[in-house]
Amino acid sequence: MKKSFYHYVLTFRGGEWSDQKSRFSEAVFIDPAFPKISSSFDELSSYIEMQADEYLTTTAFDELWELYSVKYGL
Repeated sequence: MKKSFYHYVLTFRGGEWSDQKSRFSEAVFIDPAFPKISSSFDELSSYIEMQADEYLTTTAFDELWELYSVKYGL
């Protein structure tokens, strides 16, 4: 069963703070407006670009999206 991007990203929570994927995951977790059920690259990337901060970065999103898309064959 394919997880939403949000649920996939949460698997990176609790990692080393020096890892941008872990920081991104923590930022997503505390963001109540993050599109939690979405698996749409366009919707998610637009959200990230609008909300970007020091932890919710497009660089981390791109890396995580690549891992997500390979895992689920997108």
